[in-house]
Amino acid sequence: MNTYDLTRPERLGPRLAAATGDDRWLAHSARLIAGGKSNLTFELTSAAGALVLRRPPIGELLPSAHDMAREARVQKALADSAVPVPEIVLFDKDGDLLGVPCYVMSKVAGHVIREELPAGYATRAEDRMAMADALVDTLIDLHAVDASTVGLVDFGRPAGFVERQIRRWSGQWDSSATHDVPEVSQLAALLKQRLPATQRSSIVHGDFRLDNCLMDENDPTRVAAVLDWEMSTLGDPMTDLGMLLFYWREAGEQEQSLVPSVTIQPGFPGRRYLAERYAAATGVSIHEIDYYLAFANFKFAVIAQGIAARVAAGSMAGQDFGNLDSLVLDCAHAGLEILDPKG
Repeated sequence: MNTYDLTRPERLGPRLAAATGDDRWLAHSARLIAGGKSNLTFELTSAAGALVLRRPPIGELLPSAHDMAREARVQKALADSAVPVPEIVLFDKDGDLLGVPCYVMSKVAGHVIREELPAGYATRAEDRMAMADALVDTLIDLHAVDASTVGLVDFGRPAGFVERQIRRWSGQWDSSATHDVPEVSQLAALLKQRLPATQRSSIVHGDFRLDNCLMDENDPTRVAAVLDWEMSTLGDPMTDLGMLLFYWREAGEQEQSLVPSVTIQPGFPGRRYLAERYAAATGVSIHEIDYYLAFANFKFAVIAQGIAARVAAGSMAGQDFGNLDSLVLDCAHAGLEILDPKG
């Protein structure tokens, strides 16, 4: 299926023109933005400028995944908060435009940073430390937002959140697994056995990491926007910190094939620094952080398997991320080692 079929410009153009009050959106082009491994992201361009379209992948979708309404709602709710988010320009809840729910948001200027820094950007160690600080501080700001004040009091069920997450991701595994990987099931069982007490609840992003944020084009001390809110809900904010630490690779560690990380380069602080900065600002204890890091390994193993299943089904608009079996197994092994190093 080509880009035209996925974005239906003959329908989208008039809706964009009406939403923006600018008829120049009647004629626009669409380009698939590389890097999206779940929902599909397109840059829309016209004489009026640029916008970004988000829509689910094609084909059969896993239950509760690819929720466009969730993404659009949380970004609208956070528009006036300390958390930087793109403006929602258009939201189609019922799928009238593309046959699936979708939304269009403003295009925020900034750098998506994965395995390399832009030329001349954050070249000093203090700049790289400041990038880490900005990322952690943005997470702190998110977790400080009062859900009831921004209209998200019914956005999720904080009680029993981690236990439900283990069930949910186990269910996603059952839906997408192509072969048996006992280590994934063992990790899920161990996580369920060792559930920590929840210290507090908040809005959680669900997949918070450097390349799900846009860094300011000229200022590495500032996050310009937080993106990819499809997993957001109300729950245990320590799960967000655990995911951030999971993605934050340290010097000498092996990069992950799906999410390469610039943080292995000199000048970036280690995971302990990030965790301690978060704890100092929030007052939470990080004595159980290893549990949340193990949970992040479990969750990512399931995410990787889901990506592999969508690629195999032809649902990713031609994107291919190679064989992910070893990544799934590595994550399961890492999680088990964290929880049961003598096992």
